[in-house]
Amino acid sequence: MVTHLKRLLLTSILVLGTAVPAAQAKVESNDPIKVTLHDWTGQLISARIMGEVLKKAGYNVDYVQADYLAQFAGLKTGDLHLAMEIWATTGQEALDEGVKSGKVENLGETGMMAIEEWWYPAYMKEKCPGLPDWKAFNACAKEFATPETAPKGRYLGGPVTWGGFDEERVKALGLDYEVVHAGTDAALFAELQSAYDRKAPIVLWIYAPHWAPIKFKGEWVKFPAYEPACYTDPKWGSNPDLAYDCGKPRGPIWKAGWSGLKDKWPGAYSAIKSFKIDNDEMGALVSRVDLDGEKVEAVVDDWLAKNEARWKGWLPK
Repeated sequence: MVTHLKRLLLTSILVLGTAVPAAQAKVESNDPIKVTLHDWTGQLISARIMGEVLKKAGYNVDYVQADYLAQFAGLKTGDLHLAMEIWATTGQEALDEGVKSGKVENLGETGMMAIEEWWYPAYMKEKCPGLPDWKAFNACAKEFATPETAPKGRYLGGPVTWGGFDEERVKALGLDYEVVHAGTDAALFAELQSAYDRKAPIVLWIYAPHWAPIKFKGEWVKFPAYEPACYTDPKWGSNPDLAYDCGKPRGPIWKAGWSGLKDKWPGAYSAIKSFKIDNDEMGALVSRVDLDGEKVEAVVDDWLAKNEARWKGWLPK
């Protein structure tokens, strides 16, 4: 009887052992990895792709809504662990400061390259032939005016939380425009669609990777080319007294994380570092959500199913 019980116990242990997924054995901590979510579709997609891949590897993941720039306070303390999209165009200074503190790590490029700038539909060139030059654009301010801003032109910026120094740029370059911020990413592009359908005047914040500069024909305003000194040295550029007298920077979209991530979850850290998606692929995914009405979760699940070999390659062997 004792021998029989021992065999049953041994068999139970073996069965339980084989029931544990191989990936689970590699998980270094069952504490949740907190991945931040922001207020634009592409970031929701990239965050969820990475989060769901980590879940498939056995990690616990929590998605946490967070302010784009204010999230760095949480990344520094370890209350937040991973931010999947820090754009060189708007978040570089916050990222560099976080890295300099030693509490945030730049986890490398996502594979996407960022463009964010003032953009107008091509039909506006009929009313302002000097476009896209910024001086001609400024001389045509009345053509971009609305009843609320006339005689000044109206510039529709992104949500305030995106940063971008638009008010500072208006002041430094003497632009005869009033900055009005859209409440949400969806509101920004809904207004563009409405104006485009009516061929109404509009200039607004457009970014890539995104479907908008593919769907709509238009151009970015050509401001003086960005250099780092433009943002830090008032003497740089055409205005000797004020900084930001230039266009926005362009560059990579980075991944950033709490500096303790690599020690607490080294396997997840390795997978995050390996994540890569390019502009065209992300633009197509965003289009499925914003234009076709699909849910972010459904689009991500479909991507995971069709790219299994790819994301499994991100995971540590």
